[in-house]
Amino acid sequence: MIRIESPLLAAQINPLGAELSSLRDAGGRELMNPADPAYWTAKAPLLFPIVGGLRDDRYWLGERSYEMARHGLARRLTFDLVAQSAERVLLRLTDSEATRLAYPFAFTFEAEYAIEGTALTMTLSATNSGDTDLPVSLGYHPAFAWPLPYGQAREAHRILFDADEPDDLATLEDGLIGGARPSSVEGRLLQLEDALFEADALVWLNARSRGCLYGAPEGPQLRIDWSEMPALGIWTKPGAPFVCIEPWDGHADPAGFYGEIWDKPGIHRLAPGERLSRWMRVDVQG
Repeated sequence: MIRIESPLLAAQINPLGAELSSLRDAGGRELMNPADPAYWTAKAPLLFPIVGGLRDDRYWLGERSYEMARHGLARRLTFDLVAQSAERVLLRLTDSEATRLAYPFAFTFEAEYAIEGTALTMTLSATNSGDTDLPVSLGYHPAFAWPLPYGQAREAHRILFDADEPDDLATLEDGLIGGARPSSVEGRLLQLEDALFEADALVWLNARSRGCLYGAPEGPQLRIDWSEMPALGIWTKPGAPFVCIEPWDGHADPAGFYGEIWDKPGIHRLAPGERLSRWMRVDVQG
């Protein structure tokens, strides 16, 4: 594990997947998923070069198809350590013979973690290092402790969005985007309860907010912000000790999708030398 810290916050990052594996406040209290194997052992996978699932776990490029698991390659590969200081670390993944079997492109994918005071900023950057166009989407999948370790009841926790979120949610059909269902948000407030997740994640294809507060009204909360990523997922398994708040620049294939990778919703087409960056910030408040 790679550790970075300020006097008020400490993070540990696993080179496998460049995954945020621990986030502790000034009192040493853990803010991430405890990784109970009965529910989910991941902490915060990074999503690259796709977000969500592919129909039949395959995509088409010209007349050839390639197999790729949900959320892409990065979460299963070890990153190189590029730079590290007390409060910052930069990790990098580049294409290899192994990656080109599933993703036949030249790329550089970087994950930077930086702590300032009570806030951790996570920045993802994908660069086309080849001589052909590069299809890519980026996304985050952090699982925060539910309840947070501040003595408040699990049922007191809620998500308060920065803007009203009246739009319908997308349904999921075997992990693919299906029809629509009514939003569970009342104005800006999503009161968390297990029943919300009996039909899988809550998915907004075009969320209006670019930030939210998570926690119980009484006690410290997490202020979460993200850059221009339009889609948003919120997910847990009923009864699990975590909730994921997931900004996405892309999403799963629509059910019945039969286009090429270039037509997949949320895919960016990067020209040679072009770079795409997105960020997410978590600030412990209160």
